[in-house]
Order: sequence, then structure tokens, then C-alpha cells
Amino acid sequence: MLTWNVTYHCKSGQREAFYQALCDLGIRANSLKEEGNLKYDYFLAAEAPDVLIVDSIQTLYNDALESPAGSVSQVKDCTMALMQLAKGQGITVFVIGHVNKEGSIAGPKVLEHMVDCVLYFEGDPNTSYRLLRAAKNRFGSTNEIGVFEMLDDGLAEVPNPSQMLLEGRPEGASGTCVACVMEGTRPVLAEVQALVTKTTFNVPRRAADGFDFNRAVLLMAVTEKRAGMKLNLFDAYINVIGGLRLDEPGADLPVVLAVASSYRDVPIADDLAAIGEVGLTGEIRAVSHLNQRLAEIMRLGFKKCIIPKSGSDKAEIPAGLTVYRVKNLREAVEIAL
Repeated sequence: MLTWNVTYHCKSGQREAFYQALCDLGIRANSLKEEGNLKYDYFLAAEAPDVLIVDSIQTLYNDALESPAGSVSQVKDCTMALMQLAKGQGITVFVIGHVNKEGSIAGPKVLEHMVDCVLYFEGDPNTSYRLLRAAKNRFGSTNEIGVFEMLDDGLAEVPNPSQMLLEGRPEGASGTCVACVMEGTRPVLAEVQALVTKTTFNVPRRAADGFDFNRAVLLMAVTEKRAGMKLNLFDAYINVIGGLRLDEPGADLPVVLAVASSYRDVPIADDLAAIGEVGLTGEIRAVSHLNQRLAEIMRLGFKKCIIPKSGSDKAEIPAGLTVYRVKNLREAVEIAL
């Protein structure tokens, strides 16, 4: 006997109306009249949820497999079943995978390869703020971030990340500069701090938190060569406030200015921000999305900004914002300090 299963997908809350419409149209009666049709039944399943959250994938297992939960075969089989459910029923499925001490997903890497999007929650455990960052996204950019705050009643969105990252910024202190970086399509302001102090070691120490270490060492070498600062006699430490990680070239100039400010022990003006990539010859190179960055800087109340001279001819300068166009690192340092 041939059994033919037909599935109807209807809008949420419309099951009963849909079933009544089938009866009113006589579909069941006409189907029973067809040759060979012995039975015509309706199976109305419960309404599908909009979102399914699985916590965690390492604890799921299929008893048809002999391997333990969390193994490669179990994770692959369970994830495949969830993917079929998501694609077939139109349900958004969140699969939670715990991370190890290195910050990567615990267990087999096959999980990251199978899913459409991989999201990481990052943040300093000593603060209430959390960053949601995309490491993989088949349907969009991986550079977007979401900023949340952990409150007593759960996570709450932070609509203005720039203001949050600049909270508590010291006034009139040396060794600090404000950077404007692009996180996907969103300009975000962040405070870069630097501490330069005489070394007590044969080889001066270098450390960077929230900024690439090798890039920081390179920028200090450029600063020493092109700006005439004897950093080889000093330890240097760089820190990005708020748990944000600055990965784009536009953060180079703020890092260098923060180091120079700490080296000379001269504070940068509180209402000044900086944007620009620093080359090995000390030149300041153009950055992308300059208009969006300047608009965000002005919106946060800054009155002055140092930008690259190259590529800024057609920049739209907001009213009330004073812009200094510089060609090289020495010019930028003299303006800032």
C-alpha cells in the first residue's frame, strides 16, 4: 500500500482557520472519491517555535551510535539532525558549545564547519560588559559586534558602545588617546592607554592588551626611528579599555600618540581624537569610512581630530569639528602634544 504524506505549513495562530478552510472547500471529500484512495487523515502538529536553543551540543547524543556524547561522530550526527530541523521547519536554531581555556570551542572542530554562523561572547569577567562577535557568517559580515551589559535581570543591549567604552576616562592624564575604529559598518570610539617607564632589565619589556603584540612592537620601532624617541631604554605597555580588540590599521596613530604622550609625560587634549595608519617610513596613510568616523567623533562631543592628509580631500567635515591633516608621524606628535 502506498502512503502519501502531505504537510501544510501555515502562519502562526492560523491552524484552526486553515483546517476549517480545507473542510469548507471539500478537499477531504473529493480526495476520498479518487480511485485507490482509502483514507484521508489530517495530522496537525503543534505550532513550531521561532527559536530553538540547545545547551549544550556536547551533552547531546544519539543512542544509535556507540560513541560517547561529545565525540566527533555524536557532535556531527546531532548537529546534522538540528540542521535538517532548521532548514525543513524554518526554525532558527542556536547551538551552544562551551569553550576551553584557550577560548576556542571545546571538542571537535567539525561543529564550526557545519553551522552557518559562529558567535563568541567575549568580555572581562571583572566587568559587566560583554561583546558578541561573529567568527564565521555565511550570510553577512564577520566584523559586526554587539555590546551587552549583564544586569540583575539578564543581558541588556548597549545602544551606544562608544559612550560606554569612554566612561571613566581620566582628564588631563598623559598616555591616553581616543581612537575611532570600524566594527563592521559601525564606527566605535575606544580609549587607548600607554605606559612608558624606565626599564630595569637588559632588554626592555613590551606588552599589549587588546592590540596585536607584533604590531605594537613595530609601531614602537617606527616611533623611535621617525619621531626621535629613545624607547629602547624604556618598558612600554599598551592597553585598550573596555575589553575591545583593535585589529584595524586605523588604530595605529592613536597607539603611537598614546606612547608619545606617556614618553614625554604630556597629556593629549581631552577633546582630541586620532585616526590613521602608520607606515614604516613614518607616513600617515588614509583609512576607509572617514566620513562615518568623523561624524561619530563629533557626536560624542570631541572638538578636534587628527586625520591623514592623503585621501581626505573629499572628506565631509562636521560643523564644529577642527580637523588637522598630517602627512607623517612627526607632524601628528607635534600637533597632539
